[in-house]
Amino acid sequence: MKIRKANVQNGDQFITNVYIYENKKEEYSLIAVPEIEWSTIVEYEESRDHLRERLHNSLAKAVKDEVAEELATKMVYWVGEM
Repeated sequence: MKIRKANVQNGDQFITNVYIYENKKEEYSLIAVPEIEWSTIVEYEESRDHLRERLHNSLAKAVKDEVAEELATKMVYWVGEM
């Protein structure tokens, strides 16, 4: 499991840790942000554009739109580098 530092401000609280677990055998990654009680599974074959849009839409239900956009962009990058 990798822990990435997001350092994104959501109102008066900071979202700091993003946890990424990679399951190479089953070809997916699990992304979790405990501070906002959010998580999702990302399949290896999912395109980057679709993934960014899906993450943004899901995150926007838990945080402000601009925060969701920033987090989604960072998460796509982190998953891509694994």
